[in-house]
Amino acid sequence: MSVKILPLLINPFALIMLLISLAIGTMITLSSHHWLLAWIGLEINTLALLPLMTKTPHPRAIEAATKYFLTQAAASALMLFSCLINALQTGEWVINPFPDLLINSLSIALMMKLGLAPLHFWLPEVLQGISLPTGLILSTWQKIPPMILLFQISPNVNLNLMVILSLTSILIGGWGGIGQTQLRKIMAFSSIGHLGWIIFILKFNPQLSLFSFTLYLIMTTAMFFSLIMLSSTKMLQISTSWTKNPALTLTTLLILLSLAGLPPLTGFLPKLLITLELIKQNMIIFAALAMLTSLLALFFYLRLAYLISLTLPPNCYNSLINWRTPMKPHLVPTVVNVMAMALLPLTPTIFFV
Repeated sequence: MSVKILPLLINPFALIMLLISLAIGTMITLSSHHWLLAWIGLEINTLALLPLMTKTPHPRAIEAATKYFLTQAAASALMLFSCLINALQTGEWVINPFPDLLINSLSIALMMKLGLAPLHFWLPEVLQGISLPTGLILSTWQKIPPMILLFQISPNVNLNLMVILSLTSILIGGWGGIGQTQLRKIMAFSSIGHLGWIIFILKFNPQLSLFSFTLYLIMTTAMFFSLIMLSSTKMLQISTSWTKNPALTLTTLLILLSLAGLPPLTGFLPKLLITLELIKQNMIIFAALAMLTSLLALFFYLRLAYLISLTLPPNCYNSLINWRTPMKPHLVPTVVNVMAMALLPLTPTIFFV
C-alpha cells in the first residue's frame, strides 16, 4: 500500500510492535470464552494505542492520551468488577447469562468503551487531540472488541437500556456535530450517531447489527483515508482540497453523502434495514424518533458536502494553484472508497436469500 498510514515519528520497530499488539489484543478478545481473557485483550489494546497517541510531542496529544486512559481504565474497572461478582455468584468465568443488575453494569462499561451517549464526552476531545491515522484506529479497530462482547451478551441486555442509549446516541451524534469546524470532532459525533443505530436492533437482530457495524467500519475508514491523503483537519482546508486532488475531493463528497445515509449510496442500506426491523418489532414510534433525530446529522453532512462542492471562501493566493497534481496509485483506499459508495446493490441479496 503506497499511502503512508502512520507517520514514522517513533522508532519503526516500536511502531510494528504496537500494531502487532493491537492485532493480538483484538484477537484475544474475539476468540475468548472467558471474561478474564476478554478483559486482558481489551487492556492490551488500550495500552498499545497510548504510545501511538503520544507519538507527536504536543500538549493536546498528551491531554487526549490521558483522557483516553482514564476513561478506559474506569470502564475496565467496572467491567472487571461485574465479572468478579458474577464469578463469585456462579463460580464460573465463562461468558454466560448474567444477573440483571450485573448485565446492566457490564453493558454500561462496554458502551463507555465504545463512546455511546451519554458516556461519550471523552471521544470528541480525544479524537481532536490525536493525528488522523491514530484517529482512524480509534474510530474503527478499537471499536471491534467491545462491540463483539456486546454482541455476545445482547440476548440478556435490558431492552429499555438499549433503546434509551441508542436514541440518545443518535440525538447527540447529530446535535453535537452542528457548528463544529474541526473534521475530527465531526467524525467523532458521526461515530456516536452510527453506533446508536447499530445497537438499536442489537437485541432483536444481531446479524443485521453486525452487518451495519461492518458497513460503518468501511465508510469511516474511507472517510479517514480521504482526510489523510488530503491532509485536511479543518473545514477551510477541505474546502480548498480540489486544488490538491480533484478526483479524491469528488470521492470525499460522495463518502460524506453515504455517511449521511442518502440513496443510492452504501450508507442508506443499514438505515433502511434497521428501520424495517424496528417496524417489524412494532417499534414504529422509536423508528420515527430515530429517523427524525438523524436529520440533525444529515444537516452537518450536507453542510460539509456543500462546502466541498459548491462554495469557496475568499482567499488571497501568493502562488500559482496546481491545476494538475501527479497522481499516485492507492489501491487499498480506492477499494475502500468504492465499497463505501457502491454496496447498495447488496439489498436484493439480503432480502431474498
